[in-house]
Amino acid sequence: MTGYKITEGDVEAGLQDRIEVLVEKKSTTSWLWKMLGALLLLALCIGGARLYVWYQFERSESMQSGHTAAPIIMDPDVKTAAHSTLKEMSKKAKAAIHLVGHYDEDYNMIAVEWRDAVGQAFAQGGFRLYNNTIIIPESGLYFVYSQVSFRVSCSKDTEGAWRSMPLSHRIWRASNSIGQRVSLMSGVRSACQNVQDDDMRSGQGCYSTIYLGAVFQLNKGDKLETETNQLSELETEEGKTFFGVFAL
Repeated sequence: MTGYKITEGDVEAGLQDRIEVLVEKKSTTSWLWKMLGALLLLALCIGGARLYVWYQFERSESMQSGHTAAPIIMDPDVKTAAHSTLKEMSKKAKAAIHLVGHYDEDYNMIAVEWRDAVGQAFAQGGFRLYNNTIIIPESGLYFVYSQVSFRVSCSKDTEGAWRSMPLSHRIWRASNSIGQRVSLMSGVRSACQNVQDDDMRSGQGCYSTIYLGAVFQLNKGDKLETETNQLSELETEEGKTFFGVFAL
């Protein structure tokens, strides 16, 4: 039988081999953790990017790629809530203007007079009220809104039926880029259709409201103004007739 003698060199060599194997395993584990961390970070980035793209797509769909959105004609029963909500939204906007309407029949006014320094009215972020028109400070997307309220004194025709009275409200845009004045939004209602004789005898009249609101791509220097019929029937108490714009 052949004998084998373990020398001190053999022992040291074995220890070196064992130590090298341990170091290699530690290096492999650290590399795997780094790889998992990188993959997790990449997944989070991809998820965030997809969420951002989805948000921008939904927003662009709602704004119809910069084109005008369908006008909203709101029911009179929610006019107070609409006024409060829009007022709070416009306050948070960097650029916004909110005007209150005034009308004095004694001065034979041909349009609602908009005011920016009374009551809840204000202007900020470069917006200006000039010659009863709103001046757009910069090109971009804006939410334009307006409401007019009426208290109509209805009358009867020769047959004793209540005459229907048409009420209308429109927002116009004058732009150098377009070269002409165009209608942004308009709304029409008919008053005195379902009134009761008792209401007329008590002097209550017939109440009606027209609300308009939509998103538009506007240019710097554009001018917005309104046109309203039946001005003598207009209600200009606080929160009933207003006109405003705020940047998106």
